Amino acid sequence: MTELLVVAHWTISAGAEEKVRALLPRFIEASRAEPGCISFVGYQQLDHDRTIVLLERYASREAFEAHRDTPHFKGLALEQIVPCLERRVVETYDVPG
Repeated sequence: MTELLVVAHWTISAGAEEKVRALLPRFIEASRAEPGCISFVGYQQLDHDRTIVLLERYASREAFEAHRDTPHFKGLALEQIVPCLERRVVETYDVPG
């Protein structure tokens, strides 16, 4: 099986910063606890406080699909965080090896 790297770029809508920052640690913690998650880290851009990058690594493409089917992905990410984003870009990469 090939590992998968996911790079998610989020731009938080003006005025929604506090809400997203309150939800993000819960989302990251729950994602890290998934059996197929190798790592899940969030970063805030230094010169633009509304820009967040999530670096996620999964044991396989199937593990990533399982992540997208979890209650925390659907409830926290899709239902609560994504509506507060001005922009969301998700890139996926196979990890050679």
